[in-house]
Amino acid sequence: MAGDSESLLRDRDESTTVIRQPFLIGVSGGTASGKSSVCEKIMEKLGQNEIDRHQRQVAILSQDSFYKVLTPEQKAKALKGQFNFDHPDAFDNELIMQTLRQILQGETVEIPVYDFVTHSRKEEFVTVYPADVVLFEGILMFYSQEIRDLFQMKLFVDTDPDTRLSRRVLRDINERGRELEQVLSQYITFVKPAFEEFCLPTKKYADLIIPKGADNLVAINLIVQHIQDILNGGQTKRQNGFMNGHSTPRQRRTSESSSRPH
Repeated sequence: MAGDSESLLRDRDESTTVIRQPFLIGVSGGTASGKSSVCEKIMEKLGQNEIDRHQRQVAILSQDSFYKVLTPEQKAKALKGQFNFDHPDAFDNELIMQTLRQILQGETVEIPVYDFVTHSRKEEFVTVYPADVVLFEGILMFYSQEIRDLFQMKLFVDTDPDTRLSRRVLRDINERGRELEQVLSQYITFVKPAFEEFCLPTKKYADLIIPKGADNLVAINLIVQHIQDILNGGQTKRQNGFMNGHSTPRQRRTSESSSRPH
């Protein structure tokens, strides 16, 4: 009789087992505003950057990984600095949604790697394994309502336009082999107008606006504390075998990466 009871309890526990969904944080802001630096600073303060990748509880993704594959004609324009990479249509939102759904299901995902020198996707992928908190940064993370509604927290990195321009110029010249004239022409023709039309209006959706980016340690410390509460709460409840009314035996799998090109 006791054996039957133990078997019944075990079966019931297994039937109610679900994978705990990660806490999704969207990080938006203009080009070179410091979105990636904010994410990296958060990782640093949480000590996650010192942990082996496959054991990390926090993962970083970038919208830049999800640029659409260009047609030959579009690629030719891109090489001349005449393609608008800051327009919503430049991103593969369908793939972003698919990836986010997989992440919310606790699945391993394969993230494309985009080459900003050749303006094409590489053959390789970055494997990202389940994490408790996922930071997803990009200039238009809040533009699509379908994507925006998936984030439990939304951050907007608000940096002075002159600072952003100077950072972009240095980055594009030093890291991407662009000419100064091409960088400035692209900025005036595409980047600045797209920011004002598509990115800046989404600032209103942010739960927290971060002026000065990664230098704003007050804001970053508040975010870190909130994430720590999530992680510690999750750990405590996992130890008790219960989370949000369900048991949560999520297994950490091998290797997680936070590669980001922007």
